[in-house]
Amino acid sequence: MTGQPILVTDRLLLRPFTLADASEVQRLAGDYEVASCSLEIPYPYPDGAAEAWIATHRPGFENGMHVIYAVTRDGAVVGAAGLVEVNRRHGRAELGYWVARSCWGRGYATEAARAVIEYGFSVLGLHRVYAMHFSRNPASGRVMEKCGMVHEAHLREHARKWGVFEDVDVRGVLHDEWRDRCTGPAIRECRVR
Repeated sequence: MTGQPILVTDRLLLRPFTLADASEVQRLAGDYEVASCSLEIPYPYPDGAAEAWIATHRPGFENGMHVIYAVTRDGAVVGAAGLVEVNRRHGRAELGYWVARSCWGRGYATEAARAVIEYGFSVLGLHRVYAMHFSRNPASGRVMEKCGMVHEAHLREHARKWGVFEDVDVRGVLHDEWRDRCTGPAIRECRVR
């Protein structure tokens, strides 16, 4: 299998994480506001957790389980985006992303998510991409809407975050819907490093 390609959008470059990114991941994802909006991000973010997370990326990509990108702007990491739970048999994957709080409201999450969705459909040959967000985080739902994802379900107390059961909304987009709704290129360039 070839290496994980780099994705280039109008303002962002999405590349594989390296261990050199670990301290920045810990700092950015470890922000209370960022961690509180994601099911999987711990708070406080423990030492060594970023390195352990990054170490799973290459084997997961090579095994076809996931593809996770460092979202960068002008060379600096500003977040992460990827497809997890890739299921080739059913042609689906779950979209996930987070962006540093200092970058909220700039459209980076939408731009990165669109690039990852396009990668899933055009390179991985997926039929469906779906995503979930805490119902109390409508900004994440708006990112998904801007990516053409439609609301499919409201799951009451579906996930537990820090001991509290949270309502979750599910959104999804099918390959043909993406092609009909997508305006302009989500990825300007896709190259293997």
